Amino acid sequence: MGRRVLVTGGAGFIGSHVAAAYLEAGDEVTVLDDLSSGAIANVPPGARFVHADIRSREARALLAAGGFTLLNHHAAQVDVRISVADPVRDGEFNIVGLLNLLEGARVGGVRRVIFASSGGALYVENGRLPLDEAAAKLPLSPYGSAKLASEYYLATFAQLYGLESVVLRYSNVYGPRQNGTGEGGVVAVFAHRLVAGEPVTIFGDGLQTRDLVYVGDVAEANLLASGRRLGPLCELDSRAFNIGTGIETGVTELAEVLAAALGRRMEARYQPPRAGELRRSALAIDKAASELGWRPRTTLREGLASTLQAIAGAKGGRDVGAVRDNGGHGRIGSRRTPVESDTESASCAASWRTPARATRPRSCWQGCGAWSSADTTPPASRSRMARASSSRRWRVGSSAAGAAGA
Repeated sequence: MGRRVLVTGGAGFIGSHVAAAYLEAGDEVTVLDDLSSGAIANVPPGARFVHADIRSREARALLAAGGFTLLNHHAAQVDVRISVADPVRDGEFNIVGLLNLLEGARVGGVRRVIFASSGGALYVENGRLPLDEAAAKLPLSPYGSAKLASEYYLATFAQLYGLESVVLRYSNVYGPRQNGTGEGGVVAVFAHRLVAGEPVTIFGDGLQTRDLVYVGDVAEANLLASGRRLGPLCELDSRAFNIGTGIETGVTELAEVLAAALGRRMEARYQPPRAGELRRSALAIDKAASELGWRPRTTLREGLASTLQAIAGAKGGRDVGAVRDNGGHGRIGSRRTPVESDTESASCAASWRTPARATRPRSCWQGCGAWSSADTTPPASRSRMARASSSRRWRVGSSAAGAAGA
């Protein structure tokens, strides 16, 4: 018999894919959404729908009396710009809303919470890429701060009340059903405008990078996190997992590739950089691979083609062309591995090499499965040092999401 799962934000982009994955696995699914940004059409057939705000008494009562096994929490205020302009509004939804749900889950005997966090908004700017889970946390936006505070609350509820939680720190998720408004991800925003024959707006010089992961792979990560046995909670990162590819893709490069697939010339309007947004982003996923058994299976080419086809189809357009490499601009999904000559990351190198957990007792390292007693160098550090010893310059790797270290 399947589990009883409540998916908040299940009428939204990522949440609807996650809800569908639970249904396909044989679970009984209830979707809770206030439809402020989601759509009832996104709720998968077979799921029960409850129209409610996560801050409401109704949402809390539903968890307290619903007999749910799992709470999968994807409802959130996700616009970084809104969080910068109105931090109180962001905190009310992303922190107070979470606490309201956790109180209901605690009373209702929920066994585990799966929490959608943000690897793109959580970690320190200019850290060595790709960033692993132990990287320093220094959010640039109230949105990122709310995600970090939420992770601490989850860890506290686990210790006080025995409510297990798994944190999934997403990179930039893209795919079908993502809206093309300012709140959407860069792929959706660009794709919607290009399909409509409109110019794209690029904030900054366009050389900033994003780690793009396909929504179907993210849904699979949620399923795996829902059933895997958890190790001991020794520190904040013990039960947190990066969900990305480890591959950087340039913003202008992405727009040119999408335009080429549509058979159009890319026209861009450049605007000043926006406050609170990262310059570069890429997440190491070794921990998710080893502890959850998860790796992304969808290449960027496959994911972009699927996304463009869904958007063009919804607008009554024709089939899109194949997603191809972008000539002189390098491969899409070019993986640039920083080594010792990376001056952009030098300012944070010292803090990266000495993570906070280095002061923890060795027994805790072993208990969390992080470091062994024979070698106190973190595994991710050893792999980076090995790469650095083989090259003193940037390397460009495969765009295949399943490649080693992707």
